[in-house]
Amino acid sequence: MNIAVYCSAKDSIPEEYKLLGDAVGQWLAEAGYNLVYGGATGGLMSRVSDAFQKAMHDGQKIIGVIPTKIRESGRMATNCNEMIEVPNMAERKNTMREIADCFIVLPGSYGTLDELFDVVSSGTVKEHKKRIYVLNYNGFYNSLREQIAHMKELAFLPQDECYRPHFVQSLEELKEKINKKYSLT
Repeated sequence: MNIAVYCSAKDSIPEEYKLLGDAVGQWLAEAGYNLVYGGATGGLMSRVSDAFQKAMHDGQKIIGVIPTKIRESGRMATNCNEMIEVPNMAERKNTMREIADCFIVLPGSYGTLDELFDVVSSGTVKEHKKRIYVLNYNGFYNSLREQIAHMKELAFLPQDECYRPHFVQSLEELKEKINKKYSLT
């Protein structure tokens, strides 16, 4: 089971978010999943993949999907079992969407939001039926939830929207939902 993680690659973020990345990576490995991520170094990306690598078992994989420009910048991770180089960010999103069985969105910035909206909109038009979990750690995505509610209120989104991101408030809630749906045991 391949789980894609979208998150920040910035080192300047607060330490509590880095610790969250450690916890997510460790849990994914201990639960027996494979990690799919952007294949670059920095921020939560490094923390998730490094923690995953430390806790992974035989047969598990870290799959990085990295655009050529990021590799050329010297930011390619070295801990991947499999590295897929793609020509650009658009192809990175397509490749990750294809190989992942579900998606976890951690705190991040423009790139993370772009990846979130890509998997939501592609799911809306039935390009896939994969679950999307947004970890609203410390209320990081409260404003996004309010915007979604506002769009529903004004009928830009249907009230009974059937394809949407699933917001979770804690790592424990995320674990519970994913393990219940995708348990490997």
